[in-house]
Amino acid sequence: FPVPDLGGVSGKREVHNATRQYFDRDNCEKHPVCAAIADYLQAPSTISRFNKACGVDLTGNYLRLEYAQDTDGFWLEPHTDLGVKKFTMLIYLSDEPGHEKLGTDIYSDVNTHIGCSPFAKNSAMIFIPADNTWHGFEKRSIPGVRKSLILNYVTPDWRAREQLSYPDQPVVAA
Repeated sequence: FPVPDLGGVSGKREVHNATRQYFDRDNCEKHPVCAAIADYLQAPSTISRFNKACGVDLTGNYLRLEYAQDTDGFWLEPHTDLGVKKFTMLIYLSDEPGHEKLGTDIYSDVNTHIGCSPFAKNSAMIFIPADNTWHGFEKRSIPGVRKSLILNYVTPDWRAREQLSYPDQPVVAA
């Protein structure tokens, strides 16, 4: 996927909606690796594992998977995820020099930074979105391209159905 141009604007991912890449129907058809990953994350056995590990019930929700490529100038204000997101996993992919310091910033509230998740290739941070799961990305230099997957399971109320891997198939547990 082409690396998006921030155009000097950042703070919220939605300001770049036109250049965001999802494992949607089109990309799953074009790229077998996207389809394989989406199939795995849609599988009832995977849903059962997430349900058990995180104490959630994802049944009836929909898979939304975004490939994020963040470049220098990107930052993300502290926020909690929308109520229609029932599960968030941030999967870190890049391992360029300096990227170990590019993890997701964690806050106790909108104004209080308390730490940063480790950013290591093939590691992840999971949380169940709530009004106290504040996270973001502080302004800092990004050498190269910070690559990650943003995995969400969203409720049927999610309006941007074109972003979903299987817009007509909610997940079920085994």
